Amino acid sequence: MITTRKSADRGRTKIDWLDSRHTFSFGDYYDKSNMGFRTLRVINEDRVRPGAGFPTHPHRDMEIITYILEGALEHKDSLGTGSVIRPGEAQRMSAGTGITHSEFNHSKTDPVHFLQIWIMPASAGIAPGYEQKTIDDAKAHTGFAPVGSPEGRDQSVKIHQDATLSVAKLERGQTVATNLKKGRHGWIQVARGAVTANGTALAEGDGASISDEEKVTIVANAPAEVLFFDLA
Repeated sequence: MITTRKSADRGRTKIDWLDSRHTFSFGDYYDKSNMGFRTLRVINEDRVRPGAGFPTHPHRDMEIITYILEGALEHKDSLGTGSVIRPGEAQRMSAGTGITHSEFNHSKTDPVHFLQIWIMPASAGIAPGYEQKTIDDAKAHTGFAPVGSPEGRDQSVKIHQDATLSVAKLERGQTVATNLKKGRHGWIQVARGAVTANGTALAEGDGASISDEEKVTIVANAPAEVLFFDLA
């Protein structure tokens, strides 16, 4: 069973420096029928104007993954981490017992476009942590490359939950497939382009939940960048 979450139906926060689309309830946007999927709690698609960003703010008990589509995002946190995240990289911040951080567009001239993903951790009260890795780009062009996983395998960041996030970067007509073990669930998020997943058409910004399917086959209808979550 595949249930589509259309891009146009997402929530939106739009202010002078930020244009954010919310797949699930977030901030002032509340939709009781879209509170998350399994342990996946947030997928925000953010566009931030040059030189602007989120000032220092707190988080707690959440695995926060940042995935850059265009531009560069500057990160600072209360652990003393200072970094710049660019396309082809993934950042994982474990909020755990509590952390504060800021995120700003690193450029004074170009916008930054990114996805921020929240996954609920397997247990509360873990030690806060930070990790940044380069994604296997070659693998992403031939299949699914791990972005985040419980064991931090194959250049992926470590997620403190039974959840794996992967990315595929596809040319028009290219097909990739992945299996879902019995009792597992999937979420597809189309970051760019357009695809068909098990016969369901998905456009840029669309998401879809997947349950009771043994295999997921994705065909690119245009050059596409697709995130896939394998969830308990």
